[in-house]
Amino acid sequence: MATKDKNVLITGASTGIGEATARYLAEHGWQVFAGVRKTADAKRLEEMHPSISAVTVDVTKSAQIRAAVKTIQKQTGPAGLQGLVNNAGVAMTGPLEFLPIEELRSQFEVNFLGQVAVTQAFLPLLRKGKGRVVNMSSISGKVTSPFLVPYSSSKHALEAFSDGLRRELRPWKLHVASILPGPVATPIWDKSLGQATEASARLPKQAEALYGAAMRSRLKQAAQLGMHGVPPEAVARDVLHALSAARPRTRYAPGRLIALAIFALRFAPDRLLDWLLTRKSA
Repeated sequence: MATKDKNVLITGASTGIGEATARYLAEHGWQVFAGVRKTADAKRLEEMHPSISAVTVDVTKSAQIRAAVKTIQKQTGPAGLQGLVNNAGVAMTGPLEFLPIEELRSQFEVNFLGQVAVTQAFLPLLRKGKGRVVNMSSISGKVTSPFLVPYSSSKHALEAFSDGLRRELRPWKLHVASILPGPVATPIWDKSLGQATEASARLPKQAEALYGAAMRSRLKQAAQLGMHGVPPEAVARDVLHALSAARPRTRYAPGRLIALAIFALRFAPDRLLDWLLTRKSA
């Protein structure tokens, strides 16, 4: 049975930031419902800590979301849910000129519409538990790099969703926060590079001729930054603060460099950003 006042659902908890956050919150007294898609991940997470209970939920499948609501409602009882961490996400790369529109739709289904669907479904439990919503955004939700347009667009949308939802829920004091990590040192970089290589192979020859060299340079640079990024526990600490602090912030930027970058973006002219973000990939 879940604890009385510290129940949280984390979507996309099988790896990386989601896994680290599930473990971190469990270690700090939270009953964690870890959203996963695979049975193997569920078993591994539950063995990680006694306060972690795996829940099968693909954020793009309405039936699984409804089933997760019923499961968690039964487990939490009158206490309801004190936190929802919308962490599930994927990253698609490639030149926008040649991106199949189906892939762009898929990007938004997971990174944006899936987060909205989960939030809508769990708001009754969050109201009951006077809970908070934490959306896992990205520095890409503030600035768009070449070949990351699908991912950045979905995160820009998530930023708007976070702000709007927070203002709509303000009368009930249900806070909504956004986490904007930059590069985070997780295995996702190896996975993303593999996916990017596969995606590049599917592009027409014209795309390779026009964008191939620049895209490989950009992806290599991103992977290098990722391998030297902040540990996922730094993101988990910000999630805990957003869920439990008396005065939570509306946005969190894990790591000093990312916090500085977000501050600088407020004043940087567009043409300067254009130059900075393309000069090494041309």
